[in-house]
Amino acid sequence: MKDKLLIDCRDVSLGYEGHAIGSHLNFQVHSGEYLCIVGENGSGKSTLLKCLLGLLKPMAGEVVLDNSLRHGAIGYLPQQTPAQKDFPATVYEVVLSGFLNGRRRFFYTPAEKSRALMNMGKLGILELKNKCYRELSGGQQQRVLLSRALCAAGELLILDEPVTGLDPAAAHDLYRTLKYLNRSEGLAIVMVTHDIQNALHYADTILHAGQKGWFCGAAADYLASPYGKKFGGDGV
Repeated sequence: MKDKLLIDCRDVSLGYEGHAIGSHLNFQVHSGEYLCIVGENGSGKSTLLKCLLGLLKPMAGEVVLDNSLRHGAIGYLPQQTPAQKDFPATVYEVVLSGFLNGRRRFFYTPAEKSRALMNMGKLGILELKNKCYRELSGGQQQRVLLSRALCAAGELLILDEPVTGLDPAAAHDLYRTLKYLNRSEGLAIVMVTHDIQNALHYADTILHAGQKGWFCGAAADYLASPYGKKFGGDGV
């Protein structure tokens, strides 16, 4: 049910060191919503994610988070670097590390261990528990990182290009998993993607970041807009 307001972006301007990338951005994310952020390279998509995560302050305006999200209760799946793909830890250790965000304890509670195992079961990787993370396929690694993000998530998952580098079968599998988490588990999803066709297929809302402005609306409305007519058929 999309009723609780999780994120409220109010007249936000994005940029670095005084150089504006985008301005006057207004949109909201509600509980259970699936929002995809699309647009040209350099249009501010990743910068916007950093603002939503509290890693970067907007140049103007404000990003208001619900109280439930103000203490790190956001599951985040960033783009992987080559070094991260070669991380020498077990799958279980990687998933458990999702609980480290904002904590001062150096041990995991029985409840956290149980939740980690439950998340691994949801994503079909429980049998990989003792495997070394760097020995996994790209699709398996993304499922591990998504399990890790679920350990941190309260009501919201934020993903940055989650299918980059995956083969078509693994990408399709990940999309199906995200659909399940959104529809069945009720998690709100905010995802940056260049895969416009799947964004239109799965998302409730499309946020297009453009050099000359922004669009935010339902997928059908996006297709009817000048942005959708230009990018909707060819991808971005």
